[in-house]
Amino acid sequence: MSDQPPEPAVPSASDPWLPPPAPPYAVTRAYPVPVDPRLPTGAPVGRVPGWLWPVVAVLALGVGLVGGAVGGVVATQVVDEGRLTLGGGLVDTVTQAPLPEDNRSIAAVAAQVLPSTVQVIATYQGEAGGATGSGFVLDRRGHVITNNHVVADAATSEGEIEVVDQDGNRYGARLVGRSPVYDLAVLSVRGAGGLRPAALGGSRRLLVGEGVVAIGSPLGLTSTVTAGIVSAVDRPVTTGSTADDTSYINAIQTDAAINPGNSGGPLVDLRGLVVGVNSAIATTGQVSGEAGNIGVGFAIPIGQVRVTADQILRYGEARYPVIGATVATESTAEGGALIEGVPSGTPADRAGLRKGDVVTRIDGHRVVDGIALIVAIRSHQPGETVQLTVVRDGQEQTLGVMLDSKVG
Repeated sequence: MSDQPPEPAVPSASDPWLPPPAPPYAVTRAYPVPVDPRLPTGAPVGRVPGWLWPVVAVLALGVGLVGGAVGGVVATQVVDEGRLTLGGGLVDTVTQAPLPEDNRSIAAVAAQVLPSTVQVIATYQGEAGGATGSGFVLDRRGHVITNNHVVADAATSEGEIEVVDQDGNRYGARLVGRSPVYDLAVLSVRGAGGLRPAALGGSRRLLVGEGVVAIGSPLGLTSTVTAGIVSAVDRPVTTGSTADDTSYINAIQTDAAINPGNSGGPLVDLRGLVVGVNSAIATTGQVSGEAGNIGVGFAIPIGQVRVTADQILRYGEARYPVIGATVATESTAEGGALIEGVPSGTPADRAGLRKGDVVTRIDGHRVVDGIALIVAIRSHQPGETVQLTVVRDGQEQTLGVMLDSKVG
């Protein structure tokens, strides 16, 4: 959140929500933790409550891959329904819904979107094909969207990346750019001019209870279709377990079955419009060493995908807003996000934010903990000013912070 931001606040072993130490799991990153029968109910809407983290580990979903993203208190404004005009990056995309608004046929959705969905196969730890995930065709120029964690190892090791279409045709792919912060990557597929672009929708108008369909290659099973509903919107969740692979997502939660290998595949509405990128699941533990769907999956909203993909296609990299402060991810006793540090010269410092301040609202919306603050800030763009309501020495005041930006 600064021009030179410190590493994101990482919970220590004493933090109440941190999963207990456990051996690494090559595929799932699940933690074998018991369910506490004393767990409270009725958490505030729009967040994963702090007590849930000892019970639910949020996982990135690449098969044969433990991946994630580096995060901080950062932001990117959601782009939906024409709220922001993008220039130069996203061209030759499709936005017209292929199906009528009153469509209720899952089969019709599958018929429209399966030809636009691909399996992504990438080198992992020197092994060709060691990481597999999913993706979808972004435009008529052969660009494909997937998750960063599916291709991150291949990107750093200059390993091979391939995509496989619905008919089993294999194409070589080149990484255009990726954003570890937002767990997104854009690929350029060679000789894939015949691939059909998926129609891009919006996520701002999604309703809880609305039907959605997830498409991808769970466990390597290509062209798999599952269906469910939108379980929640604007759900702050984290993926990753260390400072080096932590990403914060202002997620769409769904009960459509999502499993390892679905990473990067499209979540679509019943009009056949992509509304999100399937990215993570929650698990209460493991079964025979493998964690799978329990009806709690998370997708990156398509608005965020539009912003990040546009930046990557224009500049080869993505930028995210920063304010310069570090924040404790656990909640305070009174509620709100505790500011742990404010480096000199940062936007937060210029706005008057101080170490020890507790942020209770952003733009009038309640902040229940540090994770909620992180994700709320991500609903903005660099250059915007956010209004933070803070409590300092028992007194409440409002500070305006202009967001800076950083590559990530």
